[in-house]
Amino acid sequence: MLKVGGRVPDIAVRTDAGEEFRLSDLKGRRVVLYFYPRANTPGCTTEACEFRDAIRGFAGKGVAVIGVSPDKPAAQSKFKQKYDLPFTLLADEDKAAAQAFGVWKQKNMYGRKTMGIERTTFVIGAGGRVEKIYAKVKAKGHAAAVLGEL
Repeated sequence: MLKVGGRVPDIAVRTDAGEEFRLSDLKGRRVVLYFYPRANTPGCTTEACEFRDAIRGFAGKGVAVIGVSPDKPAAQSKFKQKYDLPFTLLADEDKAAAQAFGVWKQKNMYGRKTMGIERTTFVIGAGGRVEKIYAKVKAKGHAAAVLGEL
């Protein structure tokens, strides 16, 4: 897991539009990068819609919001369109970004151990370093909490 003050890895993934994306493309801007387990699930939808509803506040502070999950670009695109999400969603199909950020973890679901995304948000400074980490996020109210601390 990354630590506050650490340099973020320069992940390279595809966007919801199928375009190549590198985190370094946003150097010079602050970024809220949030990892979620799966598009169109209840908690992930709540979290995405709360970021959507707060987007003006983030934009007013000059902060880009980006969501990341292991879904394919087509699934990300449908999720984005269905909920009118005004920010980029990244398709981390091979889970390389989740592993680089330390959020691909073993989970215990109903007594069964599985691997998956631990819902986590990173606030990244304009210089490419971690300013804040929100681990084991509860979706409801999270976007407002992040915005309030920026």
